[in-house]
Amino acid sequence: MKTDFLVIGAGIIGLSVAKALQEKYPDRSISIIEKERDVAMHASGRNSGVLHAGFYYTADSLKARFTREGNARLKAFCREHGLEINACGKVVVARNDAEVETLHELEKRGRTNGVDVRIIDERELETIDPNVRTHRFALHSPTTATVNPKEVVRKLRDVVMERGANLYLDTKYLYRIGLNRVKTDRSTFEAETIVNCAGLYADKIARQFGFGENYTIIPFKGIYLRYGGENHPIVTNVYPVPNLKNPFLGVHYTVTVDGKIKIGPTAIPAFWRENYEGFKNFDIDDLVEILWYEARLFVTNRFNFRSLAFEEFRKYSKAHLASLARDMVKSIDEKKFDRWSTPGIRAQLLDTRTLELVQDFVVEGDETSIHILNAVSPAFTCSLSFAEWVVEKYVN
Repeated sequence: MKTDFLVIGAGIIGLSVAKALQEKYPDRSISIIEKERDVAMHASGRNSGVLHAGFYYTADSLKARFTREGNARLKAFCREHGLEINACGKVVVARNDAEVETLHELEKRGRTNGVDVRIIDERELETIDPNVRTHRFALHSPTTATVNPKEVVRKLRDVVMERGANLYLDTKYLYRIGLNRVKTDRSTFEAETIVNCAGLYADKIARQFGFGENYTIIPFKGIYLRYGGENHPIVTNVYPVPNLKNPFLGVHYTVTVDGKIKIGPTAIPAFWRENYEGFKNFDIDDLVEILWYEARLFVTNRFNFRSLAFEEFRKYSKAHLASLARDMVKSIDEKKFDRWSTPGIRAQLLDTRTLELVQDFVVEGDETSIHILNAVSPAFTCSLSFAEWVVEKYVN
């Protein structure tokens, strides 16, 4: 099959890239291949659904550039298509004076990035959510919101298909067979430009095109605990002060689009790319490669991987995970956090030269192929703005 553009992967990034291509090149053909039976079967449909505001990131990062705009763009997309938004906001709470200092750093970053964010005291925090606890001060982000991620991705699928894109589900990329040709388990595709948005497999595909040689994907499993009580103990998203040296935000409270509460996520090192539950989707090659890098991280203890791994595996205990969120609220029945959510896998890029986790977007490519190697959180929030940047910068 011949097409002008071939997009590999029908998650939020792949579909956003297709939309951006249609807007820039309305008369050119676009095909999207997806190995699953539907869109959003992996990270895009399994994430928290939080639309982040953009105050965590330094001004020189691509995340800072795209999160604030992406937040507004996705909200506008949801409103345009009648999709529900929970404009519940977010507070970041502190445990001690040292964390209060970090709150001020986050406020500074947010203001530098043009984000509506500010320090509030305990009295004002009580007016936002009387059940939230902090030490002296908190950081308030009123533009943070939540949506239904699967609903958003499926609507995006409908939009790009209505504009003429061809979506091939149950079509798995196998390998490259020529400069502009790829083999799938159904047919061969030939394209002028190939855009690799394969998420967990983006590194493997990129290497077949001569890119991504210094990187590999290390998967981390994220699971939330859902609150089973009828009464909702909080009304806003509640986050702890993060460790700014790593990309994980810590166990926090999320208020979903329908007002339900969950805590998490975990960041448990996974042993193969689709290590969701038990031995489903087990891949021996993945296991060998990923264990090799995780063993090196464990021995060298890069970014405190050893303690991270031990602490994260403890979060398989519901009681332990619930206890980590206890101090951020004044009152809660921990026993009602009794149901696990659908697990997700974070496709986290590792720089194999330094054994450091890459915390920003990474894209490599040339005039014939483009590879989105690291679409790490908050990629869902950034998706529309980030995709337009990719098309503008890499597609001529």
